[in-house]
Amino acid sequence: MKGTFRSPVHTPLPAPTYPADPDETDEERFTNRPCYEFNRQLRPAWNDTHCSHCRHYLTARCPHIDEFLDDVEDLTPE
Repeated sequence: MKGTFRSPVHTPLPAPTYPADPDETDEERFTNRPCYEFNRQLRPAWNDTHCSHCRHYLTARCPHIDEFLDDVEDLTPE
């Protein structure tokens, strides 16, 4: 069977368009982002604008995925 194969093209994501507030707590950093889109697979009562309830949370569609990954420590065994 013949066909074509297209490899994915990765383009850099734009930088956040809002200023980072140095006085923000960690919880405030991941709340009420302009890109927030509630994940409707969750109960409506959870719609509190926290990133962890966003449809794009920890996916390639999240424009801030690098920021989330920077907060995760390297957990690989030594």
